[in-house]
Amino acid sequence: MQIEVNGTRLWFDVDGLALVPDGARMRERPTLVLVHGGPGGYDHSYFKPYFAHLAREMQVIYLDLRDHGRSARHDPADWNFEVCADDLRCFCDAVGIAAPIVLGHSMGGFVAMLYGARHPGHARALILQSTMARFDLERLVEGFRVVAGDEVAELARRDYGGDVVNEAQWARVFAAFGPHLPNRAELARRASNPALNAPGMARMRQLDVVSQLARITCPALVCVGTLDPVTPVAAAREIIDALPRTGRLEIIENAGHFPWLDCPDRYWEVVQAFVANAPAA
Repeated sequence: MQIEVNGTRLWFDVDGLALVPDGARMRERPTLVLVHGGPGGYDHSYFKPYFAHLAREMQVIYLDLRDHGRSARHDPADWNFEVCADDLRCFCDAVGIAAPIVLGHSMGGFVAMLYGARHPGHARALILQSTMARFDLERLVEGFRVVAGDEVAELARRDYGGDVVNEAQWARVFAAFGPHLPNRAELARRASNPALNAPGMARMRQLDVVSQLARITCPALVCVGTLDPVTPVAAAREIIDALPRTGRLEIIENAGHFPWLDCPDRYWEVVQAFVANAPAA
């Protein structure tokens, strides 16, 4: 499905019901909006089929950000995290999602944090999954060094620092993201936008939204795996320290950048419990 919002056209899909029969009434269930990683190379598809698990308890919305996946393309030079955050607010308003719970994974967490800071009071809650509020190349490189050794750490430094690495070198970096990764077929399903890769990464290297996190008024779950080199536990703690008292940190042992693949039972338990305890819309 597609919808025109905020000067662009966004693609989205839905799992689960927002209203369910409950005796003599229709009961409203929470709506979870998923915001994917990137920039450029990812879309909603790597969440499927895994996050359908949550549709038993809530409505799940898969959203492709502007210039990603099946959403509309624009001049890559005009793309930024702030406009995506505003798109998210406009999307929810346009389709009638009141008080969404927004889960941002990796780069999607940048968007979710900015959405919460720029539109306080709009979200019911945020789930900031495997993400960071400030790009720190040395912290990232050290994360790779811990899980994969010096050679891979230096390849990560080159890639995330803006130098070119070849496909085989990037494969070594990606292999260190965690014990389990999206497989070849799942990665092949992505509708990528290579034109956004370089400008998007340049914007990521400038990322620092730590000072804005105090404006987030809703509960926020900050979730990270102990084996995540890209957005390590130190990055999650930095987010928690900058959030108001509504922030909660969940560290999942033996999980990497995609914890629902590494520790699914624990991950779904954590997310479902947080959603169940989020304040009513």
